[in-house]
Amino acid sequence: MTDAPRSWTVLLIGGASGSGKTRVSYRVAQHFGIGITEVDDFQVILEKMTTPELQPTLHYWQTHLQHQTVSAEQIFEHTLAVARVLHPALEAVIANHLEGNVPIVLEGDFILPALAVQPIYDDQLNNGRVRSVFIDEPDESQLLANYAQREPDQGAQQMRARVSWLHNQWLRSEAARLGVPVLPSRPWDTLFHRLIESLTS
Repeated sequence: MTDAPRSWTVLLIGGASGSGKTRVSYRVAQHFGIGITEVDDFQVILEKMTTPELQPTLHYWQTHLQHQTVSAEQIFEHTLAVARVLHPALEAVIANHLEGNVPIVLEGDFILPALAVQPIYDDQLNNGRVRSVFIDEPDESQLLANYAQREPDQGAQQMRARVSWLHNQWLRSEAARLGVPVLPSRPWDTLFHRLIESLTS
């Protein structure tokens, strides 16, 4: 770990599943000597602590057994719906870290570009203390190859790659609309250095 200089307290690293954001996020956190949290954990916690009646979106796959037949487009739309449900929880976490001046990296599929540009989180002003970057992998075949390295089930990975491609397209467009930085995932061997450089610009 190092005590690398930084001007921010909270760093959001977003991107579609399979883009390589998790791997680079841990390296970034180590570089700055700060903690990291995967946003997927918030989904797990909230799902465990709520009921389908209270949070139907979070419990959708458990309450709809026909999900095996849904399209990639429907899964992508549900991913966005979950991200919107998690949005207020992430706002609260960011506000807590800003109030205590405790640095953290938050990474995950469910981070929306809109979260990165808020001027205020609860009662805490942004004032440049929240930075963000989204990792962009636009090639569906590369996403498939990334998934195939993790798990051998090619059929399941094809659907996941399609969902991630749709998600990536939306994130890239939304980030561009809001002026949120986007970094190509490749070349992988320079991603970390490019990300660090983007934080100093």
